[in-house]
Amino acid sequence: MAATYAPAELEILEHFWKRGRLAIREIQESSPQTPYTSIQTIVYRLEEKGAVRRVRKIGNAHIFEACVSRQEIKGRFIDDLLNLFGGRTQTVMAHLVESGRLTRDDIRETERLMAELEQKERKTKGAKA
Repeated sequence: MAATYAPAELEILEHFWKRGRLAIREIQESSPQTPYTSIQTIVYRLEEKGAVRRVRKIGNAHIFEACVSRQEIKGRFIDDLLNLFGGRTQTVMAHLVESGRLTRDDIRETERLMAELEQKERKTKGAKA
C-alpha cells in the first residue's frame, strides 16, 4: 500500500523539492514559527515512509534529500481520490463541472494532451513494427 502524507509532511517535502538536500536546521530556519523538534519528528517520519533519506552527516547534522518527486505524490493522491469514487473518472469530472471548477478551457487542454499521448503511442508502435 502506498504511503499517505499529512499536510505538514507535504509542507516539509516541498522544502526538499525546492531546495534539494537539506539539514533539519535549514528547514527550521525557513519556517521559524515551527519548532525544531516538530520538524525533526516530521523528517524522521518521512524517512520511515521512504520519502526522504539521509545522504551524509556534517558534524552532528544529518543531511536529507527527497526520494519521491512531487509528480509521484500527485499521482498517488489522484489515484487515492479516484478510488473513493470507485475508480471512475467520469464521476469526479461531473462533480468538477457542477462545482464550476472544470472549464471548457480545461477540457480543451486535456484533449490536446490526450492527442499528444496518442501521437506518441502511434510513433512508438510504428518504430517497433
